[in-house]
Amino acid sequence: MDPIHGFMSTANISHNTNLMMAAAAVTTSSSSSSSSSGGSATNQLSRYENQKRRDWNTFGQYLRNHRPPLSLSRCSGAHVLEFLRYLDQFGKTKVHTQLCPFFGHPNPPAPCACPLRQAWGSLDALIGRLRAAFEENGGSPETNPFGARAVRLYLREVRDSQAKARGISYEKKKRKRPPPAPLPPPHSVISSSPN
Repeated sequence: MDPIHGFMSTANISHNTNLMMAAAAVTTSSSSSSSSSGGSATNQLSRYENQKRRDWNTFGQYLRNHRPPLSLSRCSGAHVLEFLRYLDQFGKTKVHTQLCPFFGHPNPPAPCACPLRQAWGSLDALIGRLRAAFEENGGSPETNPFGARAVRLYLREVRDSQAKARGISYEKKKRKRPPPAPLPPPHSVISSSPN
């Protein structure tokens, strides 16, 4: 074996050993912290909190990969719209174009070449989580790009266009009100009238 290959294999072993030791240290520290807290389920994040953290990390990655890279402080509603349009490429909801024979049909009888998009409900929930995460990470409500008017208008436009294209109405659900309490029976008043 020549000296360069010998050095490379030794360096790789050393690097891999360091990585394994670091991973073991992280595992040990996380298991000791969970055992010190009693391993209670109260320390585990809810499904919503986990999703919010994943969405926040995804948006952060999007900003870092942006050309040129963007800092959160320079992010605006226009960048949020760019992000939502970027996400459409990963959508799974068929949205029919007006030229499609299945435009307006919720359950088309055959496949078509219309594009897949992010469903309006998914985008709406995503913006809600990101809006909350922005404020939890030190952003002020006044500068929150996820609450920008342009983002709200875009979501409304997506909702309406998808409703027409898919033949699904997104009517607001009316909150069920409890039935009114029955009135107590009127007390029979015995009048004592003088005879």
